[in-house]
Amino acid sequence: MELTTVWFCLIAVLWIGYFALEGFDFGVGMLLPVLAHDDRERRVLINTIGPVWDGNEVWLLVAGGATFAAFPEWYATLFSGFYLPLLLILLALIVRGLAFEYRAKRDDDEWRRRWDAAIVVGSFVPALLWGVAFGNIVRGVPIDADLEYVGGFFDLLNPYALLGGLTTLTLFLTHGAMFLALKTDGEIRERAGALAVRVGLAAAVCAVLFLAWTQVDTGTSASAVAFVVAALALVAGLAAAVRRREGWAFLGTFVAIAVAVAGLFLALFPDVMPTSLADGTSLTTTNAASTPYTLTVMTWVAVFFTPLVLAYQGWTYWVFRKRISVHHIPETVPSSRA
Repeated sequence: MELTTVWFCLIAVLWIGYFALEGFDFGVGMLLPVLAHDDRERRVLINTIGPVWDGNEVWLLVAGGATFAAFPEWYATLFSGFYLPLLLILLALIVRGLAFEYRAKRDDDEWRRRWDAAIVVGSFVPALLWGVAFGNIVRGVPIDADLEYVGGFFDLLNPYALLGGLTTLTLFLTHGAMFLALKTDGEIRERAGALAVRVGLAAAVCAVLFLAWTQVDTGTSASAVAFVVAALALVAGLAAAVRRREGWAFLGTFVAIAVAVAGLFLALFPDVMPTSLADGTSLTTTNAASTPYTLTVMTWVAVFFTPLVLAYQGWTYWVFRKRISVHHIPETVPSSRA
């Protein structure tokens, strides 16, 4: 297997990890005003992702860095053509991170409400726009013969990409509700489990439409298999949620998101960014790649450091595996506590 193909697969794995892990973070953030009825319950929701949300974002940083180093032409065209949506995602993630750190710095209800709103918005914007962005990447965008994006912002707001955004939004809401049903106890657990089933039905409809559209337009036999597995995993997760089997339910949405993203990359390969112009040139794993020497060095670095990162993150999830509930949250929060 050529190193360009290896790095395409590695970047796909990084995006799979990011969406499957950060997806439930986004879902929890968006569900903050829906499932929590007072400040202590909101703190329960935030504490479920408190130890892991920043670690989950590392997958995005590494995916971006790997794309820049392995496929610089892809990185340059992507960030120039998708500048505005990616800027909005970046700003949302910054505001969201600040909200997690600063909401408990002052014992004031209005102060906390504003930061809670920042968490909701900072989770909603990426959950929607990541789907729009990946929809456009798979569908193809206007790239000329010089490998430059020649479209505008509104070219990205096509029906297929918007359906992709709605799909990621509803899937992440379902994933977050499943995670909360798994990680909490008491009334929040009951609310989350019931909501997961209702939102999951909407997510299933959106996902089936989006994946079927993808398969008809650009799909391969391998992507078809992946999409079928993703659909079955989502249905199995919803069935487990109905039976209050939270662990299996969360595993179902986790697998559904992971395999669906894998299917998108299978439908994309060997392109990394196809063109929608008849006289344009698509970016591929060949014409967008770095030199063989660069890819070789990156491969050795990945071989040594990737297992360490995975082991550390797995250990983090194991340490913070227990359920939490309102009785674990004190009545007041010291102003110095994050």
